[in-house]
Amino acid sequence: MTRPTTARSLVLVVTTALAAAALAVPAQAHHRGSAGSPPVVTPRAETPVLHDDDAGGNADADDPAIWRNAAAPGRSLVIATAKEGGLRVYDLDARPVQSIAAPPAAGPDDAPGRFNNVDLVQGLRLSTGRADLAVTSDRGHDRLRFYRIDRDRPGGPLTDVTDPAAPAVFSRDQAEVNDQRTAYGLATWTDPASGTSFALVSRRERTSITLLELLPAAGGKVTYRTVRTLDLPATFRLPDGTSWAPCGEPGELPQVEGMVVDPANGTLYAGQEDIGIWRLRADLTGTPRLVDKVREYGVPGVYDEETEECTPGADPGFGGTRISSDVEGLTLLTESDGDGYLLASSQGDNTFAAYDRELADHNEYEGGFRVAPASAALDGSEECDGAAALNAPLGAKYPHGLLVVQDGHDAPGDGDRPATNFKFVDLGLVLTALDD
Repeated sequence: MTRPTTARSLVLVVTTALAAAALAVPAQAHHRGSAGSPPVVTPRAETPVLHDDDAGGNADADDPAIWRNAAAPGRSLVIATAKEGGLRVYDLDARPVQSIAAPPAAGPDDAPGRFNNVDLVQGLRLSTGRADLAVTSDRGHDRLRFYRIDRDRPGGPLTDVTDPAAPAVFSRDQAEVNDQRTAYGLATWTDPASGTSFALVSRRERTSITLLELLPAAGGKVTYRTVRTLDLPATFRLPDGTSWAPCGEPGELPQVEGMVVDPANGTLYAGQEDIGIWRLRADLTGTPRLVDKVREYGVPGVYDEETEECTPGADPGFGGTRISSDVEGLTLLTESDGDGYLLASSQGDNTFAAYDRELADHNEYEGGFRVAPASAALDGSEECDGAAALNAPLGAKYPHGLLVVQDGHDAPGDGDRPATNFKFVDLGLVLTALDD
Protein backbone atom coordinates (compact mmCIF):
# COMPACT_ATOMS: atom_id res chain seq x y z
CA MET A 1 0.00 0.00 0.00
CA THR A 2 1.37 3.40 -1.00
CA ARG A 3 1.70 6.09 1.63
CA PRO A 4 -0.38 9.21 0.82
CA THR A 5 1.57 12.29 -0.15
CA THR A 6 1.62 15.45 1.94
CA ALA A 7 2.21 19.09 1.05
CA ARG A 8 5.93 18.56 1.73
CA SER A 9 6.14 15.21 -0.06
CA LEU A 10 6.27 14.57 -3.81
CA VAL A 11 6.04 11.13 -5.36
CA LEU A 12 7.87 10.63 -8.64
CA VAL A 13 7.09 7.45 -10.56
CA VAL A 14 9.50 6.06 -13.11
CA THR A 15 7.66 3.59 -15.30
CA THR A 16 10.40 2.44 -17.68
CA ALA A 17 13.93 1.08 -17.27
CA LEU A 18 16.70 3.34 -18.68
CA ALA A 19 18.77 1.99 -20.50
CA ALA A 20 46.89 6.48 -0.43
CA ALA A 21 46.93 3.58 -2.61
CA ALA A 22 50.64 4.07 -3.49
CA LEU A 23 51.71 2.56 -0.13
CA ALA A 24 53.41 -0.81 -0.57
CA VAL A 25 51.31 -3.86 0.25
CA PRO A 26 52.44 -7.45 0.80
CA ALA A 27 52.34 -9.22 -2.56
CA GLN A 28 51.46 -12.59 -1.02
CA ALA A 29 48.25 -11.31 0.57
CA HIS A 30 46.33 -11.27 -2.70
CA HIS A 31 46.58 -13.24 -5.91
CA ARG A 32 44.85 -13.60 -9.21
CA GLY A 33 42.26 -16.32 -9.58
CA SER A 34 42.30 -18.99 -12.23
CA ALA A 35 41.65 -18.05 -15.85
CA GLY A 36 38.32 -16.26 -16.10
CA SER A 37 37.91 -15.80 -12.35
CA PRO A 38 38.45 -12.53 -10.46
CA PRO A 39 41.47 -11.81 -8.24
CA VAL A 40 41.33 -13.03 -4.66
CA VAL A 41 41.91 -11.08 -1.43
CA THR A 42 41.87 -12.55 2.06
CA PRO A 43 40.62 -11.12 5.35
CA ARG A 44 42.88 -10.22 8.24
CA ALA A 45 40.28 -10.64 10.99
CA GLU A 46 36.65 -11.59 11.61
CA THR A 47 34.08 -10.74 14.26
CA PRO A 48 32.57 -13.37 16.55
CA VAL A 49 29.86 -15.41 14.91
CA LEU A 50 26.19 -14.42 15.24
CA HIS A 51 23.40 -17.00 15.25
CA ASP A 52 19.90 -16.29 13.96
CA ASP A 53 18.01 -18.59 16.31
CA ASP A 54 16.56 -18.52 19.81
CA ALA A 55 19.80 -19.79 21.36
CA GLY A 56 21.80 -17.09 19.57
CA GLY A 57 19.44 -14.23 20.35
CA ASN A 58 18.04 -14.01 16.81
CA ALA A 59 21.15 -12.08 15.77
CA ASP A 60 21.99 -11.97 12.07
CA ALA A 61 24.92 -9.92 10.71
CA ASP A 62 23.83 -7.60 7.91
CA ASP A 63 25.41 -4.21 7.26
CA PRO A 64 28.56 -2.40 8.56
CA ALA A 65 29.81 1.18 8.72
CA ILE A 66 33.31 2.40 9.60
CA TRP A 67 33.74 5.37 11.96
CA ARG A 68 37.22 6.93 11.88
CA ASN A 69 38.58 8.35 15.09
CA ALA A 70 40.43 11.39 13.75
CA ALA A 71 42.31 11.94 17.01
CA ALA A 72 43.47 8.31 17.24
CA PRO A 73 42.84 6.42 13.97
CA GLY A 74 43.94 3.11 15.50
CA ARG A 75 40.99 3.41 17.89
CA SER A 76 38.39 3.66 15.14
CA LEU A 77 35.23 1.56 15.24
CA VAL A 78 33.09 -0.66 13.04
CA ILE A 79 29.36 -0.29 13.76
CA ALA A 80 27.17 -3.05 12.35
CA THR A 81 23.57 -4.24 12.34
CA ALA A 82 22.49 -7.63 13.66
CA LYS A 83 18.78 -7.42 12.71
CA GLU A 84 16.71 -8.56 15.73
CA GLY A 85 20.01 -8.67 17.61
CA GLY A 86 20.27 -4.87 17.35
CA LEU A 87 23.63 -3.15 16.86
CA ARG A 88 27.19 -4.40 17.42
CA VAL A 89 30.27 -2.21 17.80
CA TYR A 90 33.74 -3.66 17.12
CA ASP A 91 37.30 -2.37 17.42
CA LEU A 92 39.87 -2.83 14.63
CA ASP A 93 40.81 -6.24 16.03
CA ALA A 94 37.18 -7.25 15.30
CA ARG A 95 36.56 -7.59 19.03
CA PRO A 96 33.15 -6.59 20.47
CA VAL A 97 33.07 -3.18 22.17
CA GLN A 98 29.34 -2.69 22.68
CA SER A 99 26.05 -4.46 22.00
CA ILE A 100 22.77 -2.54 21.76
CA ALA A 101 19.47 -4.40 21.76
CA ALA A 102 16.80 -3.58 19.22
CA PRO A 103 13.73 -1.91 20.78
CA PRO A 104 11.03 -4.31 22.01
CA ALA A 105 7.72 -4.81 20.26
CA ALA A 106 5.09 -2.12 20.82
CA GLY A 107 2.59 -4.77 21.95
CA PRO A 108 2.27 -8.55 22.37
CA ASP A 109 1.07 -9.03 18.79
CA ASP A 110 3.39 -6.48 17.18
CA ALA A 111 6.71 -6.87 15.39
CA PRO A 112 9.90 -6.45 17.44
CA GLY A 113 12.68 -4.06 16.49
CA ARG A 114 14.92 -5.24 13.66
CA PHE A 115 17.95 -3.21 12.57
CA ASN A 116 18.62 -3.66 8.88
CA ASN A 117 21.16 -1.14 7.54
CA VAL A 118 23.46 1.44 9.11
CA ASP A 119 25.30 4.55 7.93
CA LEU A 120 27.06 7.53 9.52
CA VAL A 121 26.52 11.28 9.67
CA GLN A 122 29.44 13.46 10.72
CA GLY A 123 29.03 16.68 12.69
CA LEU A 124 25.23 16.86 12.69
CA ARG A 125 24.04 19.96 14.53
CA LEU A 126 21.98 18.96 17.57
CA SER A 127 20.39 21.18 20.21
CA THR A 128 23.37 20.29 22.44
CA GLY A 129 26.09 20.84 19.80
CA ARG A 130 27.52 18.95 16.87
CA ALA A 131 28.00 15.18 17.00
CA ASP A 132 28.84 12.19 14.84
CA LEU A 133 25.91 9.79 14.55
CA ALA A 134 25.25 6.21 13.56
CA VAL A 135 21.87 5.98 11.78
CA THR A 136 20.07 2.68 11.37
CA SER A 137 16.85 1.56 9.73
CA ASP A 138 14.56 -0.24 12.19
CA ARG A 139 12.54 -2.46 9.89
CA GLY A 140 10.53 -3.88 12.79
CA HIS A 141 9.11 -0.49 13.80
CA ASP A 142 9.41 1.36 10.46
CA ARG A 143 11.58 4.04 12.06
CA LEU A 144 15.09 5.44 11.88
CA ARG A 145 17.19 5.18 15.04
CA PHE A 146 20.07 7.53 15.89
CA TYR A 147 23.09 6.88 18.11
CA ARG A 148 25.60 9.51 19.15
CA ILE A 149 29.24 8.34 18.89
CA ASP A 150 31.51 9.20 21.83
CA ARG A 151 34.53 6.88 21.64
CA ASP A 152 35.53 7.07 25.31
CA ARG A 153 32.12 7.34 26.96
CA PRO A 154 31.84 5.00 29.96
CA GLY A 155 29.49 2.15 29.13
CA GLY A 156 30.19 2.23 25.40
CA PRO A 157 30.62 4.68 22.55
CA LEU A 158 26.98 4.72 21.34
CA THR A 159 24.14 6.59 23.03
CA ASP A 160 20.56 6.47 21.73
CA VAL A 161 19.46 10.00 20.74
CA THR A 162 16.32 9.06 18.79
CA ASP A 163 13.38 11.41 19.34
CA PRO A 164 10.62 9.23 20.86
CA ALA A 165 8.14 11.09 18.62
CA ALA A 166 10.00 10.24 15.39
CA PRO A 167 7.34 9.15 12.86
CA ALA A 168 7.02 5.94 10.87
CA VAL A 169 8.84 6.19 7.56
CA PHE A 170 6.25 4.52 5.32
CA SER A 171 3.41 3.10 7.46
CA ARG A 172 0.21 4.89 8.42
CA ASP A 173 -0.56 2.78 11.49
CA GLN A 174 0.66 -0.19 13.54
CA ALA A 175 -1.19 -2.67 11.32
CA GLU A 176 0.88 -1.53 8.34
CA VAL A 177 4.04 -1.67 10.45
CA ASN A 178 3.25 -5.29 11.29
CA ASP A 179 2.95 -6.09 7.58
CA GLN A 180 6.69 -5.26 7.46
CA ARG A 181 6.68 -3.29 4.22
CA THR A 182 8.82 -0.93 6.18
CA ALA A 183 12.17 0.92 6.29
CA TYR A 184 14.83 -1.34 4.78
CA GLY A 185 17.94 -0.08 2.97
CA LEU A 186 19.64 3.12 4.12
CA ALA A 187 22.20 5.69 2.98
CA THR A 188 23.01 9.10 4.44
CA TRP A 189 23.98 12.26 2.57
CA THR A 190 24.94 15.80 3.52
CA ASP A 191 24.29 18.45 0.86
CA PRO A 192 27.51 20.53 0.72
CA ALA A 193 25.65 23.59 -0.57
CA SER A 194 23.23 23.85 2.36
CA GLY A 195 24.93 21.69 4.99
CA THR A 196 21.63 19.83 5.45
CA SER A 197 21.86 16.12 6.22
CA PHE A 198 19.48 13.52 4.83
CA ALA A 199 18.76 9.81 4.94
CA LEU A 200 17.60 7.89 1.90
CA VAL A 201 15.52 4.88 2.89
CA SER A 202 14.11 2.08 0.75
CA ARG A 203 10.96 0.11 1.46
CA ARG A 204 10.89 -3.66 1.92
CA GLU A 205 9.04 -5.57 -0.85
CA ARG A 206 8.39 -2.32 -2.71
CA THR A 207 10.38 -0.22 -5.17
CA SER A 208 10.11 3.00 -3.14
CA ILE A 209 13.00 5.18 -1.96
CA THR A 210 12.21 8.13 0.29
CA LEU A 211 14.32 11.18 1.15
CA LEU A 212 14.21 12.22 4.82
CA GLU A 213 15.67 15.44 6.18
CA LEU A 214 17.38 14.89 9.54
CA LEU A 215 16.34 17.45 12.16
CA PRO A 216 17.42 18.33 15.70
CA ALA A 217 14.86 17.83 18.46
CA ALA A 218 14.80 18.90 22.09
CA GLY A 219 17.34 17.48 24.53
CA GLY A 220 19.94 16.56 21.91
CA LYS A 221 17.56 14.13 20.17
CA VAL A 222 17.14 13.63 16.40
CA THR A 223 14.04 13.30 14.24
CA TYR A 224 13.24 13.63 10.52
CA ARG A 225 10.65 14.70 7.96
CA THR A 226 9.79 13.33 4.53
CA VAL A 227 10.95 15.48 1.59
CA ARG A 228 9.96 13.32 -1.38
CA THR A 229 9.60 9.71 -2.50
CA LEU A 230 10.49 8.03 -5.77
CA ASP A 231 9.31 4.66 -7.09
CA LEU A 232 11.68 2.68 -9.31
CA PRO A 233 10.14 0.43 -11.97
CA ALA A 234 8.60 -2.92 -11.06
CA THR A 235 8.15 -4.14 -14.67
CA PHE A 236 10.47 -3.70 -17.63
CA ARG A 237 10.21 -3.59 -21.41
CA LEU A 238 12.68 -6.09 -22.92
CA PRO A 239 14.46 -5.65 -26.26
CA ASP A 240 12.10 -8.17 -27.89
CA GLY A 241 9.11 -5.97 -26.99
CA THR A 242 7.79 -8.16 -24.18
CA SER A 243 7.15 -7.02 -20.62
CA TRP A 244 9.04 -8.67 -17.75
CA ALA A 245 9.07 -8.60 -13.96
CA PRO A 246 11.33 -10.73 -11.76
CA CYS A 247 9.72 -13.76 -10.15
CA GLY A 248 8.84 -13.43 -6.47
CA GLU A 249 6.19 -14.17 -3.89
CA PRO A 250 2.73 -12.90 -4.87
CA GLY A 251 2.38 -9.22 -4.03
CA GLU A 252 6.12 -8.60 -3.66
CA LEU A 253 7.83 -6.05 -5.90
CA PRO A 254 11.59 -5.94 -6.68
CA GLN A 255 13.01 -4.14 -3.64
CA VAL A 256 16.12 -2.03 -3.09
CA GLU A 257 18.50 -2.58 -0.17
CA GLY A 258 22.11 -1.64 -0.89
CA MET A 259 22.52 2.13 -1.35
CA VAL A 260 25.33 4.67 -1.16
CA VAL A 261 25.70 8.38 -2.02
CA ASP A 262 28.81 9.75 -3.72
CA PRO A 263 29.51 13.00 -1.82
CA ALA A 264 31.61 14.36 -4.69
CA ASN A 265 28.59 14.84 -6.94
CA GLY A 266 25.46 14.02 -4.92
CA THR A 267 24.80 10.82 -6.84
CA LEU A 268 22.82 7.99 -5.28
CA TYR A 269 23.57 4.42 -6.32
CA ALA A 270 20.80 1.95 -5.47
CA GLY A 271 20.87 -1.82 -5.89
CA GLN A 272 17.49 -3.17 -6.93
CA GLU A 273 18.21 -6.74 -5.92
CA ASP A 274 16.87 -8.72 -8.90
CA ILE A 275 17.35 -5.94 -11.47
CA GLY A 276 20.71 -4.17 -11.20
CA ILE A 277 22.32 -0.91 -10.08
CA TRP A 278 20.58 2.43 -10.56
CA ARG A 279 22.20 5.85 -10.63
CA LEU A 280 20.12 8.90 -9.72
CA ARG A 281 20.34 12.24 -7.97
CA ALA A 282 20.45 11.95 -4.18
CA ASP A 283 17.66 14.55 -3.92
CA LEU A 284 15.47 12.12 -5.93
CA THR A 285 14.85 14.57 -8.76
CA GLY A 286 15.61 13.82 -12.39
CA THR A 287 15.49 10.47 -14.17
CA PRO A 288 17.22 7.32 -12.83
CA ARG A 289 19.67 5.48 -15.09
CA LEU A 290 20.28 1.74 -14.95
CA VAL A 291 24.08 1.43 -14.77
CA ASP A 292 24.30 -2.36 -14.96
CA LYS A 293 21.93 -5.33 -14.93
CA VAL A 294 22.16 -8.62 -13.10
CA ARG A 295 22.74 -11.71 -15.22
CA GLU A 296 19.21 -12.90 -14.44
CA TYR A 297 17.56 -9.76 -15.86
CA GLY A 298 14.79 -10.79 -18.26
CA VAL A 299 14.70 -14.45 -17.21
CA PRO A 300 11.08 -15.60 -16.73
CA GLY A 301 10.15 -17.57 -13.63
CA VAL A 302 7.24 -19.36 -12.00
CA TYR A 303 6.69 -19.16 -8.25
CA ASP A 304 5.94 -22.44 -6.46
CA GLU A 305 3.88 -21.79 -3.31
CA GLU A 306 4.76 -25.20 -1.87
CA THR A 307 8.53 -24.76 -2.06
CA GLU A 308 8.36 -20.93 -1.85
CA GLU A 309 10.89 -20.79 -4.67
CA CYS A 310 10.94 -19.66 -8.29
CA THR A 311 11.62 -22.03 -11.15
CA PRO A 312 13.48 -20.09 -13.87
CA GLY A 313 12.71 -20.44 -17.55
CA ALA A 314 15.02 -20.11 -20.53
CA ASP A 315 17.45 -17.18 -20.41
CA PRO A 316 16.68 -14.81 -23.31
CA GLY A 317 20.12 -13.20 -22.96
CA PHE A 318 19.09 -9.68 -21.95
CA GLY A 319 20.97 -9.57 -18.65
CA GLY A 320 24.38 -8.24 -17.73
CA THR A 321 27.65 -10.16 -17.42
CA ARG A 322 29.25 -8.87 -14.22
CA ILE A 323 26.80 -9.18 -11.30
CA SER A 324 24.33 -11.86 -10.21
CA SER A 325 21.24 -11.36 -8.12
CA ASP A 326 20.90 -10.36 -5.49
CA VAL A 327 22.97 -7.21 -5.96
CA GLU A 328 23.56 -5.68 -2.52
CA GLY A 329 26.28 -4.18 -0.32
CA LEU A 330 27.06 -0.98 -2.25
CA THR A 331 29.95 1.12 -0.96
CA LEU A 332 32.43 3.70 -2.29
CA LEU A 333 36.18 3.35 -2.44
CA THR A 334 37.63 6.84 -2.75
CA GLU A 335 41.27 7.26 -3.81
CA SER A 336 43.54 10.11 -2.76
CA ASP A 337 43.16 11.90 -6.12
CA GLY A 338 39.37 11.93 -5.77
CA ASP A 339 38.83 9.05 -8.17
CA GLY A 340 37.93 5.57 -7.05
CA TYR A 341 35.30 2.89 -7.35
CA LEU A 342 31.72 1.97 -6.63
CA LEU A 343 31.85 -1.54 -5.14
CA ALA A 344 28.84 -3.86 -5.30
CA SER A 345 28.29 -7.25 -3.72
CA SER A 346 27.24 -9.82 -6.31
CA GLN A 347 25.56 -12.37 -4.04
CA GLY A 348 24.81 -14.87 -6.79
CA ASP A 349 28.48 -15.65 -7.43
CA ASN A 350 30.10 -14.45 -4.17
CA THR A 351 32.15 -11.72 -5.83
CA PHE A 352 32.44 -7.93 -5.72
CA ALA A 353 32.21 -5.77 -8.84
CA ALA A 354 33.99 -2.41 -9.16
CA TYR A 355 32.74 0.48 -11.29
CA ASP A 356 34.39 3.82 -12.08
CA ARG A 357 32.78 6.69 -10.16
CA GLU A 358 33.14 9.09 -13.10
CA LEU A 359 29.69 9.91 -14.46
CA ALA A 360 31.24 10.93 -17.79
CA ASP A 361 32.50 7.35 -18.17
CA HIS A 362 28.98 6.03 -17.49
CA ASN A 363 30.36 4.17 -14.46
CA GLU A 364 32.50 1.87 -16.56
CA TYR A 365 33.14 -1.59 -15.13
CA GLU A 366 36.73 -1.78 -13.82
CA GLY A 367 37.01 -5.35 -12.59
CA GLY A 368 36.16 -7.42 -9.56
CA PHE A 369 37.50 -9.55 -6.75
CA ARG A 370 36.52 -12.23 -4.28
CA VAL A 371 37.10 -12.38 -0.52
CA ALA A 372 38.45 -15.91 -0.05
CA PRO A 373 39.47 -17.88 3.07
CA ALA A 374 42.76 -16.89 4.67
CA SER A 375 43.00 -20.20 6.56
CA ALA A 376 40.91 -23.09 7.79
CA ALA A 377 39.91 -20.95 10.77
CA LEU A 378 39.36 -17.66 8.88
CA ASP A 379 37.02 -18.08 5.93
CA GLY A 380 35.99 -15.59 3.26
CA SER A 381 32.67 -13.95 2.42
CA GLU A 382 29.64 -15.62 0.84
CA GLU A 383 26.31 -14.04 -0.12
CA CYS A 384 27.49 -10.71 1.26
CA ASP A 385 24.60 -8.48 2.40
CA GLY A 386 26.53 -5.35 3.36
CA ALA A 387 29.95 -3.76 2.88
CA ALA A 388 31.80 -0.61 3.91
CA ALA A 389 35.12 0.77 2.68
CA LEU A 390 37.25 3.57 4.12
CA ASN A 391 40.40 4.63 2.27
CA ALA A 392 42.19 6.40 5.13
CA PRO A 393 44.95 5.27 7.49
CA LEU A 394 43.55 3.44 10.50
CA GLY A 395 46.63 3.03 12.67
CA ALA A 396 49.21 0.28 12.43
CA LYS A 397 46.73 -2.50 11.64
CA TYR A 398 45.20 -0.90 8.54
CA PRO A 399 47.56 1.79 7.25
CA HIS A 400 46.01 1.49 3.77
CA GLY A 401 42.39 1.64 4.97
CA LEU A 402 39.76 -0.99 5.62
CA LEU A 403 37.06 -2.96 3.82
CA VAL A 404 34.45 -4.66 6.01
CA VAL A 405 32.14 -7.22 4.40
CA GLN A 406 29.33 -9.33 5.78
CA ASP A 407 29.69 -13.10 5.49
CA GLY A 408 26.34 -14.83 5.07
CA HIS A 409 27.77 -18.30 5.79
CA ASP A 410 30.52 -18.24 8.38
CA ALA A 411 32.69 -21.35 8.47
CA PRO A 412 33.42 -23.62 10.16
CA GLY A 413 29.71 -23.85 10.91
CA ASP A 414 27.90 -24.91 14.07
CA GLY A 415 25.62 -27.72 12.98
CA ASP A 416 22.39 -26.50 11.44
CA ARG A 417 22.47 -23.09 13.16
CA PRO A 418 22.61 -20.13 10.75
CA ALA A 419 26.00 -18.45 11.26
CA THR A 420 27.02 -14.98 10.04
CA ASN A 421 29.69 -12.39 10.86
CA PHE A 422 31.89 -9.65 9.37
CA LYS A 423 35.30 -9.95 7.71
CA PHE A 424 37.98 -7.20 7.92
CA VAL A 425 40.13 -6.83 4.78
CA ASP A 426 43.19 -4.60 4.27
CA LEU A 427 41.91 -2.12 1.69
CA GLY A 428 45.36 -1.92 0.13
CA LEU A 429 44.93 -5.51 -1.04
CA VAL A 430 41.70 -4.60 -2.80
CA LEU A 431 43.28 -1.60 -4.55
CA THR A 432 46.18 -3.74 -5.69
CA ALA A 433 43.85 -6.45 -6.97
CA LEU A 434 41.80 -3.93 -8.95
CA ASP A 435 44.91 -2.26 -10.35
CA ASP A 436 46.50 -5.53 -11.58
